[in-house]
Order: sequence, then C-alpha cells, then structure tokens
Amino acid sequence: MSTDSHDTSPPLRHPLPPFTAETARIKVQAAEDAWNSRDPQRVAAAYTPDSTWRNRSTFLTGRDEIEAFLTDKWERELDYVLRKQLWAFHQNRIAVRFQYEWHDTAGQWWRSYGNEQWEFDDRGFMRRREASINDVPITADQRRIHGRRAPADDTDIPLR
Repeated sequence: MSTDSHDTSPPLRHPLPPFTAETARIKVQAAEDAWNSRDPQRVAAAYTPDSTWRNRSTFLTGRDEIEAFLTDKWERELDYVLRKQLWAFHQNRIAVRFQYEWHDTAGQWWRSYGNEQWEFDDRGFMRRREASINDVPITADQRRIHGRRAPADDTDIPLR
C-alpha cells in the first residue's frame, strides 16, 4: 500500500499475481475464510468494482450485485460451511474445487460440489469468477464439514 497521502488508487490485496504455489494457496484460503464468514460485504470487497461473475446460471456485474446475490444466498443456504482446494494456477489465474454444506428452511441438508476459475487484476482483486455447482441431498449424519477449517488443516477435499 502506498504511503502517499494523495494517492487515491485502491489498496493492494495481497498476495498479488503472478502467483506461486504458496501465494495461490494463501489466496484460496483467504477466499475460504471470507466465504465462511457469510458476510456479503466482506466477500464482495475482494472483487473489483466491475467484477464479472457467472454463478451457476446467474450472471452478475459489480460489487453491489455480488453483495445482493450473497445476501440472498445465505438467507436460503443456512449454516453454510465451505472448503476450497487449489487445483491449478498460472500468472493471474487460479482454479479451485470446492464443496460446501448447508440446509434449507425445511431442514434438508445439501452438499454442493463445484469448480471455479478466478482471474485477478494487478492489485490482487478478483475481476472474473466463473462457478459451476451441483447440489446433492445428504442426511445430517452424512455431513463432514463442521465449522471452519483448523489453522493447520490442509486435508484434501474427497471426490464424493
């Protein structure tokens, strides 16, 4: 971040691209932590003001639309808990796989499986996100994600 009091450029969001294996993992963990906060403003702040999204069949542009989308999402997807895993990276792009569990207002639990492609600007903000997601009904006994990941937990996400 610049120390120039006249600098009006947006802050940097570390780590910055081009990513290494270590910095890509840091970026993925930061995203997991933010999404697990279920705070739409916090999550939306990680994206460029004009960020473009495809989430399933929904297309969004900008932080305001992202924040509104996430607010609605977490009103429907109760007790949402997420795990992300780095799949690949190159320059300013990262691919992740993820799973999250949640229940609806009727008490039905779901595990959602997905893949995302992320593209970042030079300041470390995500300017493009594409997510493909499938939902599978599960019983409460089949849940395996209970709360946030422990700091040293780097367990891979299972296929099923």
